[in-house]
Amino acid sequence: MKTDFYRFSSIQIISLIIVTLIGVLFAVSFHQPLLIGFIPGFLLLVLLVKSKDVPFKKIVKISLNGIRKTKTVIFILFLVSFVLPAWYESGTIGQLVSISLYFITPEHFFLVTFIIAMFFSMTLGTSVGTLSAVGIPIMGTAVELNLSPDIVAGALISGAFVGDRTSPFSSAFQLLSHTVEVPTKKQWKAMFPTTVSAILFGIIVYGLLDYVKDEKVTNLSTFSWHQVSIVTLLPPLILIAVVVFRKGIIYAFIGSITGAVIVALLKGISLQQLSYSFLFGVEGVGGGLANMYLLLLFLALAGAYNGLLEEFKIIQPFIDEWFKKSQTILTDTFKTIGATFGISLIAANQTLPIILTGRTLLPHWSKNQTKEELARVLGDSTMLFPGMIPWSVLAIMCSTIVGIPLLDFFPYAVFLWVLPIMTVIVSLNRHIKQSKRVKEKMVSVS
Repeated sequence: MKTDFYRFSSIQIISLIIVTLIGVLFAVSFHQPLLIGFIPGFLLLVLLVKSKDVPFKKIVKISLNGIRKTKTVIFILFLVSFVLPAWYESGTIGQLVSISLYFITPEHFFLVTFIIAMFFSMTLGTSVGTLSAVGIPIMGTAVELNLSPDIVAGALISGAFVGDRTSPFSSAFQLLSHTVEVPTKKQWKAMFPTTVSAILFGIIVYGLLDYVKDEKVTNLSTFSWHQVSIVTLLPPLILIAVVVFRKGIIYAFIGSITGAVIVALLKGISLQQLSYSFLFGVEGVGGGLANMYLLLLFLALAGAYNGLLEEFKIIQPFIDEWFKKSQTILTDTFKTIGATFGISLIAANQTLPIILTGRTLLPHWSKNQTKEELARVLGDSTMLFPGMIPWSVLAIMCSTIVGIPLLDFFPYAVFLWVLPIMTVIVSLNRHIKQSKRVKEKMVSVS
């Protein structure tokens, strides 16, 4: 029996969304593992699929396929748990903090942080790679300067998402282009107005936050270039080099960790101490497998959940029905943002909302608007929402790397939440222009 023949009612879909949301919100609110909060939604999803007489063996097979699709992300986070301890024991974090203190002036710290992360992400095309390379030393520097870690994390993640969404080197950017069938150059051109507006808005906000900050900060650096040890800087240099040459973030982490271990051993750090740090992390720095395993199990469960959603097309008919009577670009924009936000709430990743929303809405937008407009709206919403949702894989990875909970840094991650607003404004402007042209045609005909 083909999965195309399965149909789920609106009540079933809404119930699934509500149960999933209640579970994860409970976990977030009461500081429980996301794994526990996600289980009720997953069990309900399994029961809904089973109610369609789908063999349990097939459900397990599809779930395992979904887990396989997230294995790369799971392995990346597994490696992330070792990066901080390895860099700490090798002396890399201390050296990077000293260098950062030398270059970044406290008076313009938030603004410079945003700009550094933005240019780095445009080069690498990945938010995770950017935060892994520059996030750790900048966050360490912020602590040394007694600056708000929440604001610094927000500035870092804002800058990191500029490239994650916009860079031609970004896998998400390329995926969106392929999904909505728009050449990358045309997609970049369509996204340009909101991109520039959001970047300028970020520059203004972080500049103002620098201007009004109450903390009395002074440059605490006693750094001298004579103190620089190339050996100690090998771990981040390896990570950056591997990412820049596009050999994959996994190889970048493995190379960086391996380099850090060798440096630590050369400095006299024992294998016992390294093993303890890898297992339990470093106090005040973080990391450690013991602090990560529940998260890894959650990601596996989320992969199984996404696999069932995608295989049985549970959400797609619901979206098709919602757009039947939508005609104007403004209405289409609001409905697209609403649809992709709902999918992002339960998808827990970035890939599925892009593919599902893009392919589902492409016929409607191609007929009533343009593919380029769809690329803009999805680029300003679908590609960012996974960075705003606490149980999303991308948000978890970003939050883990900077060491700040999402709800704490979110108000300061201005690039994420201002773009949906910007794209509505652009659609409103084009809706007004379209209405004027229609009225002019009616007048000329009469």
